[in-house]
Amino acid sequence: MLRATLILSLSAIAGAACAQTPPPGSQRVAAASSMVWGSSAVSRPAGWYGSDEARRLALQVIAHQSPQGGWPKNTDLFAPPAPDADPTLTNTIDNNATTLPLAFIARVIEAGDSTPRAAFDRGLDYLLAAQYPNGGWPQYAPLRGGYHDAVTYNDDAMVRVLRLLDEVAQAKPPYGFVDGARRERAAQAVRRGVDALLKSQVRQDGRLTVWSAQHDPVTLAPVGARRFEPASLSGQESVGLVRFLMGIDQPGPDVIAAVEGAVAWFRATALYDIRIESFTDAEGQADRRVVPAPGEGPLWARFYGLEDNRPLFTGRDGVPRPALADIERERRAGYNYYGDWAKTLLERDYPAWRARLARPN
Repeated sequence: MLRATLILSLSAIAGAACAQTPPPGSQRVAAASSMVWGSSAVSRPAGWYGSDEARRLALQVIAHQSPQGGWPKNTDLFAPPAPDADPTLTNTIDNNATTLPLAFIARVIEAGDSTPRAAFDRGLDYLLAAQYPNGGWPQYAPLRGGYHDAVTYNDDAMVRVLRLLDEVAQAKPPYGFVDGARRERAAQAVRRGVDALLKSQVRQDGRLTVWSAQHDPVTLAPVGARRFEPASLSGQESVGLVRFLMGIDQPGPDVIAAVEGAVAWFRATALYDIRIESFTDAEGQADRRVVPAPGEGPLWARFYGLEDNRPLFTGRDGVPRPALADIERERRAGYNYYGDWAKTLLERDYPAWRARLARPN
């Protein structure tokens, strides 16, 4: 019953928002630009966002905004919307969707153009409405069913939402223009989001470890996604969650315990003396293999067993196996099952965090 209530409440985003008229300036703009859509769109010099080009591109980005207020993923938002655009890509926080467009538009507004303000407000309201009562965010809203409805830590999706809302709540640049009511709603959403992170952190025999890439939208228990993405402890996604918790200005004992538990887990599960080697097989196809490399590391597996912390490797058949060589070549070459994701966290970020906590207020 609770799950059905969640689905109905999030689906209501569509009914309420579709009745709105598109914001001013949401028409197609078909001028050419040297800019490429991506994270570089929010790393230009501050003065550029007041340029005619930036203002024109902001209108182009707004042209991709859905009636519900979200944006699609895997789409060039600096190009005109395609008439045959895939509607299943819309209204998501996956792959920088929605959060990156909002960050770009905010910079244009901060530079003096109020035209995109209505689109920004609609997008921010969309993120706030998409949050589950328990504090998590699904990958898509309105809900689509299946693993898309899980609380999504995968690829830092929820972390990007939390960071944006935290900056909004604190009126950090470029979000100083956001009204007080929305800033307060953002602050409340961040608090609920942190609560969800703390409650979903997996324990083993009472000890805090890390997180799965997805968690159940009601119980917050670890769940799988695609067949090759099992419910597990994540050696990748958990890094972004720890960094977000480290960024809390005055962390309470529960946040400190969460960070310490995760850091201890990363230290215990680090893999040494191996290297991941890319090569071309006898049939001319790309492949990867694990090779001995004394002295190298640390690396972490993408997936670890929830109870035994052993690396898991799952192909499209959904069967967990103990070694990368045991799954099909297509997945070995097409998915990152190993990475040095926590290396900088342990060597630089964690010591800096401990030093900050040790300083008197």
